Amino acid sequence: MRIKINNIRIAVSVNPNVKGVVCNQYRIDGKDIDEFRILRQAVDARKKNRVIFDYQVGLSLPDRYQHLLSDANVTEWPIEPEMEYPAWQSKHRPVVVGFGPAGMFAALYLARCHAKPIIIERGARIEERKQAVETFLRDKKLNPNCNVQFGEGGAGTFSDGKLNTNVHGEYNRFVLEEFYKHGANEDVLYLQNPHVGTDYLERVVRNIRLEIESLGGEFHFNNTFTDFEESEGLLQVTCHTGKKFTTKHLLLGLGHSARDTIRHLHDKGLAMEAKAFSMGVRIEHQQRRINRMQYGDAARILPPASYKGVIHLGNRGVYTFCMCPGGTVMASASEDGTIVTNGMSERSRDKANANSALLVSVHPEDYLKGSPLDGMDYQEQYERAAFGIAGDYRAPGNLVGEFLAGKVADRYRSVKPSYPHGVCFCDLRRCLPDYVVDALRQAIPQMDKKLKGFADPDAVLTGVETRSSSPVRILRGEDRQCDIPGIYPMGEGAGYAGGIVSAAIDGLKTAISAVGQHNVPSCD
Repeated sequence: MRIKINNIRIAVSVNPNVKGVVCNQYRIDGKDIDEFRILRQAVDARKKNRVIFDYQVGLSLPDRYQHLLSDANVTEWPIEPEMEYPAWQSKHRPVVVGFGPAGMFAALYLARCHAKPIIIERGARIEERKQAVETFLRDKKLNPNCNVQFGEGGAGTFSDGKLNTNVHGEYNRFVLEEFYKHGANEDVLYLQNPHVGTDYLERVVRNIRLEIESLGGEFHFNNTFTDFEESEGLLQVTCHTGKKFTTKHLLLGLGHSARDTIRHLHDKGLAMEAKAFSMGVRIEHQQRRINRMQYGDAARILPPASYKGVIHLGNRGVYTFCMCPGGTVMASASEDGTIVTNGMSERSRDKANANSALLVSVHPEDYLKGSPLDGMDYQEQYERAAFGIAGDYRAPGNLVGEFLAGKVADRYRSVKPSYPHGVCFCDLRRCLPDYVVDALRQAIPQMDKKLKGFADPDAVLTGVETRSSSPVRILRGEDRQCDIPGIYPMGEGAGYAGGIVSAAIDGLKTAISAVGQHNVPSCD
């Protein structure tokens, strides 16, 4: 028999003996356990004087332990179905545009179906991409096609690799297991807020690419998808290098920063709609203060703490997103003359500061003038305004104390900004809409009531954070194709995801749908 046990609560320690606690609590002979797996580990710090680990575990036992199912915390643990990979039947290979999370998992699934996918990526493979990013961080020389947004692995490669998601479904476990199989630490399978770490993500995305190549997949890095033409049921795909590919299945995992491509697709007639997104800043605290805020005295034996906050102000939400313990604020521009911020952490999360996006919801009625692409123009307007404040890739910012008082700081204090190009203190109204600034001013003190210390006067606000999600959605039907047959918009850039796991799942489901169009013998 296979059972799951919930609410295994253990006082925090360096190496808790979870299996021993379970055996003792439920009177199980350890020799009778065929399989034991930690399914979830969370920290419960609601009582700072008694911080505990809360576990869910799965185990296989002889049938004589059937009586355990009468316990309210014990349920059956069903066998997880294995992914099926029906053979690709079409003589035309699928083309996947973009090798971020959506493109990676779409291409991986297609490769395992023997479709031998062709992958087009405007940026470079991870080794070359890392050098391009380092050059920008060091010398302020931006490669607009290979940077924090573009290249092997997508934008998530340089943003910590957080694998927590609000999307819950049949493929979550599959995505986590693939990250683990390709080089992530095993704890991504069970931590409440799993993260890979930017330094480990390089290995993961490389290994996924190598598996796809071993199955006949073909990569074309440093090739920007520029156009397609329809002819007799086929799609002719063109890259800026002049390379052309013929396919019946074009999977578009563009990413939310491929504005030029999205504009061209709109000109080609793909139906799109404007959607809500968010804008704001990165807020940066000393990590040791966040640890103390969240864990009290237990902070000395627990990993760096994270947090999550949401405040509702009428029809607008203000919330934290992509929180990076022990990390840095990243220079994430993909276009010359713009400022874009993001956050990242390495696996160790050992830097002095914690940072998080602090975002305000933006509705279509805030920016819509008549085109579904108006949101992209709106984002770019403020990214260019942010660059114009210093004119040299220094980011606009302020300290929380001065920001709340309507003033501008003249120097940083206990929190040293980690943004690599430096911070130029200013009135943030110069680079964010008034309603965003006003909402942030209202929300920070309210968040401080829930997260004591969040409104630390020395905390640094660095702008602008504009790329948490796409402001446009490429419309598609239930079969995941848009109004032009054979074109499959997917992932974050197409407006169907918001993070690594949700984008990966959307890419996976899109590939499954594409294979379903050709999983029976056809005459083509």
